[in-house]
Amino acid sequence: MRQNVIDTVSAMTAALERGDIDTVMSFYVDDAAVAFEPGDAVRGEQQLRAGFAAFAAVKPDFRYDNGHEVMITGDIAVHIAPWTMSGTAPDGTPIARNGLSVATLRRQLDDSWKIVLDNPFGARLMP
Repeated sequence: MRQNVIDTVSAMTAALERGDIDTVMSFYVDDAAVAFEPGDAVRGEQQLRAGFAAFAAVKPDFRYDNGHEVMITGDIAVHIAPWTMSGTAPDGTPIARNGLSVATLRRQLDDSWKIVLDNPFGARLMP
C-alpha cells in the first residue's frame, strides 16, 4: 500500500512536469487544499488549476532523491519527502528550489489514492 501512495505522488509529479494539468487535477479530491506558497493554501478548481499552470510554466524537473516516508492508517495516508526542483523562468533565468513535501491522501472506493492536503513547504513552521 505504501508503494501505491508513492506511485500516486510520482504520477502526479510527472504530469505536472509535462504540463498536463487535467491529469494533475485527477490526483486531487474535489475539495483539496494546496500550498503554492509557504503558509498560503488555496482551494477550488480554478485556483488549483492556476497554481499548477504557474508551476508547469517554468518547465519543472522535480527530484525526490532522498526517498519517501509513508504512514497509513485506515483510508488515510501521509506522504513526506524532501524535493528539489529546477526550471526556467519566463525570462530565461534558471530556477532552483527545494522543500519538504507533506501530503495527506485518502484511499478511494476503487483503492486508488487521491491527495487531500498538499504542502510542498512542509518544513516551514508558522511563527
